[in-house]
This record gives sequence, structure tokens and C-alpha cells, in this order.
Amino acid sequence: MSTVVVLNTDDTALHTVSVTHAIKMLVREVAVVEESRLGASIGPYPWPVVLRLVRYVKTTFLYAAAPAWSKRGVLRRDGHRCAYCGTTAETVDHLVPQSRGGANTWQNTVAACRRCNNVKAARTPAEAGMPLRRLPHVPTWREAYHRRT
Repeated sequence: MSTVVVLNTDDTALHTVSVTHAIKMLVREVAVVEESRLGASIGPYPWPVVLRLVRYVKTTFLYAAAPAWSKRGVLRRDGHRCAYCGTTAETVDHLVPQSRGGANTWQNTVAACRRCNNVKAARTPAEAGMPLRRLPHVPTWREAYHRRT
């Protein structure tokens, strides 16, 4: 299924949506078709390629100093790769374990596979003899929450 670009009222691109979602936006009258496929339509609507919102959407949250911590954000920041062995990561590991007062922060968490997470257990990486392949950092909004296309 193709995607549709959604523009704010000031011509800034906000994101992309599916054609189905775009049609729902047209039905709700929150957007208008800015550009469409020639000769193609979906019901009474032209096949949208670019939509423009009817009302301005404030996007200041995209420029905040740091996004809030989340497990999904950590996995996206680390590219779904284990910080210890480099295989596919399914979970998040705390460098200072929660049992020792470690918090859910960007600098204290890394993506990890289940095996490495269990081997490290309630120890620090140094105590477990498991060096990190990359150091944790506070990501940008795009790095933490936007889908990669």
C-alpha cells in the first residue's frame, strides 16, 4: 500500500500515512487533497498523494530538549541490536540494575537480547565481564520515535 505525505498548514511535512488513513482524514474534513494521482480516485475522492491539514498542528514537542524515556524508544535508538553481542534485541537492560536503584533513563538502559540480559542478570556490565559495543545516549526525537522508512 502506498503512503501519503501530510503537510501542516505552513507547508512543513509532518509525517506519512496510509491511503486508508488519508481517506479517513478527508471524510472527517481535517485535511484537503494538495496533490493526487491523475485519473485515479477512491469513491468520491481523488487518490491522494499529498494532504494538507485544515488547521495548524503545533509541533514544538519535536524540538524539546529530550524525549521521554520508553522501552520502544531505547530499542529504536539502538536499532534493535543487542548492545553486548550485536544480535537482534527483544528487551531493555539496565546498566545499573533496578535492584540496585538503577532508573529508567536513556543513559542507564540499552537494547539487549534475552540471552545477554539473563547472563548479565543483576550485575553491572563490568562485574559481568560484558563490555558494551556502543554507549547509551539521549536520542533525538526522530531517533527515538519515528519509524525508519
